[in-house]
Amino acid sequence: MPFSEICIYQVNPKKTEEFEALMLEAKSFLETREGLLLLRLVKRGYHIDMEQIKEGLAPPKISRIVKSVKYMLYWEFDTKEHYGAAQKELYESCWKAIEKCLIVPHDKYLGERLF
Repeated sequence: MPFSEICIYQVNPKKTEEFEALMLEAKSFLETREGLLLLRLVKRGYHIDMEQIKEGLAPPKISRIVKSVKYMLYWEFDTKEHYGAAQKELYESCWKAIEKCLIVPHDKYLGERLF
């Protein structure tokens, strides 16, 4: 059963370019890991409220950064074991540099894909 991680990063607004460059480096590295099925990085750029949902409107762009720029990383592996090996290799390569861009430690959500 495929194993997934969603990671939420809150990046210092002054370090977004550095963070994105590091994540591109991590992408090149991760794409060669055994068992990787999917890898996506999303930068939060929009918000939505109930009025937009009820009216079926497109979400408006975020107009200002309050405290941090948020990114969501989604990666999926064929097994938990391949995920664990990739996690270790990422930690040993560029993890400390990524952490220096964050205002708070990142959140990780792990689980097996249902559909």
